[in-house]
Amino acid sequence: MTSVACSSSNNLLIASTAVPIVHLHHILDNLPYCTQRLGSPQPPNRQVATWQFGLGGITWYSMEGNENEQERTMREIANDVKRWLANDEQIVLATVVWAEGPSPRPPGARMAVTGSGQMAGSVSGGCVEGTVFEQAQLVLAGGAPHRLRYGVTDESGWEAGLACGGVIEVYVEPLADVHCRLLEVLEAEETIALATRLDGRGHLLAWPDGRLEGDRSLAPLLTGLFPGPAAELRSTPGGDIFLQALPPPPTLVIVGAVHIAAPLVELAQTVGFHVRVVDARRAFANRERFPTADELIVAWPQDGLQADRLGPQHHVVILSHDPKFDLPALEIALRSRAAYIGLIGSRSTQAKRRAALREAGFTEAEMARIHGPVGLDLGGREPAEIALAILAEIVAVQHGRARERLIPPRPGDDRSRTLTE
Repeated sequence: MTSVACSSSNNLLIASTAVPIVHLHHILDNLPYCTQRLGSPQPPNRQVATWQFGLGGITWYSMEGNENEQERTMREIANDVKRWLANDEQIVLATVVWAEGPSPRPPGARMAVTGSGQMAGSVSGGCVEGTVFEQAQLVLAGGAPHRLRYGVTDESGWEAGLACGGVIEVYVEPLADVHCRLLEVLEAEETIALATRLDGRGHLLAWPDGRLEGDRSLAPLLTGLFPGPAAELRSTPGGDIFLQALPPPPTLVIVGAVHIAAPLVELAQTVGFHVRVVDARRAFANRERFPTADELIVAWPQDGLQADRLGPQHHVVILSHDPKFDLPALEIALRSRAAYIGLIGSRSTQAKRRAALREAGFTEAEMARIHGPVGLDLGGREPAEIALAILAEIVAVQHGRARERLIPPRPGDDRSRTLTE
């Protein structure tokens, strides 16, 4: 098995926004030609491996994966790809289809390259993007889709200065009609699965309700992949197939269109949340105050929320600091399968809300789902800082971090006292 070392310590991070060609020469000059293309690489261990992934950031991914994480790798390049398509650009997709050991991007991570030299997304966090770009240009020039392998040799891996010591495989192919259809489905926030033949012979899109578009012979391979997220490299007698299930983005439900809600909307959208704001006060819940919110519902919680419509992809944050909003929202959230329930307010406010919930028949075990006072203790007191603390806690929960492992508020320093008691 062949692999070559990445001997540079210049670990540049390619952002998920497009990189114009004028800047690309600088990137290529600083990125080592650290890998080589192999004919038909075979992973060292041919077992089926499934990964489930997290919100944004560079995370170490291993064969075991993390069932609490969410994947959003196709969505992070969607806006750029749609803009390029509108400009009639020729586009190539590079997708991580396999990884062994730790890797800076998960299987399913994608990078898009245009004929005019623009890039979006990342397949490695910086080390191999330069060589992937070069291979993409070959495909744009008429070359066949192909697989690449990138890794570090045992002899020189210690001096590479890499972000990881693993091996990844990347599949490079022209953007096809099926990918354009995939973008439409993701924009509609539907659950979808994509199967890709790694010999360039076809794709399949599949929906949970049984609808299929493309190579129907691949349909049996997608059984059990829903609801996702999941990514899997499967060996079959007909060749290797990369499978990926993409659920809708996680949803953040904010009850209370207060001052903290505005920065929380923007921060949550940055890491891939669909954001819904619920408040009965039209003076608070309006587009002037929340221009980017995906949904703005002017209603009381008991009218704007339904327990049976809140599932594991939903995260509820109650910021109203008013029992008329707090208690109905808490009761609905606690009767749901929401992944996260957060309540703002001082410890005395938390005690009052819990007492009311006990009277309503909720048990201590049920109320233990409430994160309150909401957020990590980052020490900040400004609205944006509190919003950051709230989102940080949600992301920590998404990644399976136990609440008791998080830093608790310091005695006598209850940040929620900066709000109205």
